[in-house]
Amino acid sequence: MPLFSHDTKVEALKRAPLFESLSRSELEELAKRTDDLDFAAGKVLCKEGESGGEFYVIMSGEVEVTRGGKTVATVGDGGFFGEVSLVQDVPRNATVTATTPIRSFVLTRGRFLKLLDDQPGVERKVLRALANRLSSVSNDPTL
Repeated sequence: MPLFSHDTKVEALKRAPLFESLSRSELEELAKRTDDLDFAAGKVLCKEGESGGEFYVIMSGEVEVTRGGKTVATVGDGGFFGEVSLVQDVPRNATVTATTPIRSFVLTRGRFLKLLDDQPGVERKVLRALANRLSSVSNDPTL
């Protein structure tokens, strides 16, 4: 049985910068491709240096994000992580561990790429979002 309504997922996905320019119908299609999951406190959701292929949205609970063993962030209700792993198969740049019980939903790379194949317009919007994000955090004047 699903943990979250379809509308709840659509609203949560809309807050992620990668998906903010998607239309309501595109977000609805994306939401259909997610799985609802619960995790216990202490569960490692992703490990620094390992390959990952999931994007997580935390609906309730909190996770700790560590890099090189040092805490760099905490993410709680409505937060998300792992969006880079949807578009590129690279090692995770941090470890994420549940510090409380977590209720979440997850989108896998395979399901995301299938959506891009089915709806090329979504791919263009995601590429624009990635380019905008890259240029906003880069010191490279050629971007």
